[in-house]
Amino acid sequence: MDFRLKLGIAAALVAFVIGTSVALNDQPLARYSGASGPSDVLRLGYFPNVNHAQAVIGVGNGDYQKALGNIQLETQVFTSGPSAIDGFFGNRIDCSYVGPNPAVNGYLRSEGSLKVVSGVSSGGTVFVVRNDAGIDSPADFAGKKLASPQVGNTQDVALRNYLKEHGYEVKREGGNPEIRQVKPADMLTLMAKKELDGAWVAEPWGARLVREAGARVFVNEQDLWQDGKFATSLLVCKADYIKSNPETVKRLIEAHVSETQWINSHKEEAIKSFNTAVSKILGSGFNEDDLRTSLTRMEFTYDPLEETVQKAADDAYALGLLDKKPGLSGMFDLQILNGVLQERGLATIG
Repeated sequence: MDFRLKLGIAAALVAFVIGTSVALNDQPLARYSGASGPSDVLRLGYFPNVNHAQAVIGVGNGDYQKALGNIQLETQVFTSGPSAIDGFFGNRIDCSYVGPNPAVNGYLRSEGSLKVVSGVSSGGTVFVVRNDAGIDSPADFAGKKLASPQVGNTQDVALRNYLKEHGYEVKREGGNPEIRQVKPADMLTLMAKKELDGAWVAEPWGARLVREAGARVFVNEQDLWQDGKFATSLLVCKADYIKSNPETVKRLIEAHVSETQWINSHKEEAIKSFNTAVSKILGSGFNEDDLRTSLTRMEFTYDPLEETVQKAADDAYALGLLDKKPGLSGMFDLQILNGVLQERGLATIG
């Protein structure tokens, strides 16, 4: 069976079995969080993406369970940020790796009941266009068909904001250029069939589209941010879970920091470990050269890069993708993270 078809089927099964959720009303998360109090279980969400590599590797090789000791680790794999946030509201997870824009939306929807406890990654997102789509400058997007993974996710906001800044009237649905919501595995097929002109995606999908679908990188999002740094993944937990289980959250963050440091200093080993773990989820791994290319466009960090999260939230609000003006002063709870960093003699996050 063709690799892309296998990957698409596997991703669809993941989304159906463990990523499907029903959007709930914009009410406080506490209404849905279940009984509070100490727990002997940590329910952790993450994606089979390279910008969630700490979780993919740490869960896959048992590092996270080892760090948690007698606390049982239960995991759910999601394929998009909005579905992960609905996982919190459906009381299916306690913590999750998730992109900044869904995290902001969850924080606002929950009236502050979701907290960022650590950063995860910076960079690793690109806007690729098909080589024969006739796109040589931003002036060429009129009449084109572009894609992002899902309305309101981090790449979708970046794409819409980029088009808006270049003078296009961006609509939630349709518009000119047209923005479609397409799963990354399906982007490969559509672009190869010339039914899609460009896409804003997280790695390694950008590298794969370049290699397999006749595309090229039009924008490396790092080039749009000061110093090339901007949050693309965060570690988020329920506030009541943090309060009732601070030692468990500390152990999770300790494992996360250790995995971050290991990946940064063992890139080749990390690529192989990531592929071994992601193969168990999707049925197949990624091309190692695609992963190597991806790592040149990103870094793993426990710094949540708060200012860039606020900027992304302001952009989403200006685009009409957030109902509430994003005041995020209470969104970041880095006390446990900074305690871990101090114990290890590392610089704390301001």
